[in-house]
Amino acid sequence: MDINKYTYQVSWSEEDQEFVATVAEFPSLSWLASDRQEAENGLLELVAEVVEDMTASGEIIPESLGGRMYSGKFNVRTSPSIHRKMVIEAATEGISLNTLINQKLASA
Repeated sequence: MDINKYTYQVSWSEEDQEFVATVAEFPSLSWLASDRQEAENGLLELVAEVVEDMTASGEIIPESLGGRMYSGKFNVRTSPSIHRKMVIEAATEGISLNTLINQKLASA
């Protein structure tokens, strides 16, 4: 597993007054450091250790989000009132509900 293909993010934590590095595929892991690059490097080392431990114990290693194949389809459950509101908005704009939802997702 190439740990460099995981989804990393480094951002400033006002609460900690440090940079915090996170990785989407391992939501319980993070690394704090006063320098952005140190935070990222620390997390990379931690992820490498965790993946090594998981491999040694026969655990399933998470696949990178970028490496997965996506169908472009997913189901969303919502309340009847929101469903009605979205149908009315789509009809008012003269577009399908699917098109309206895609537009809203794209601008989110």
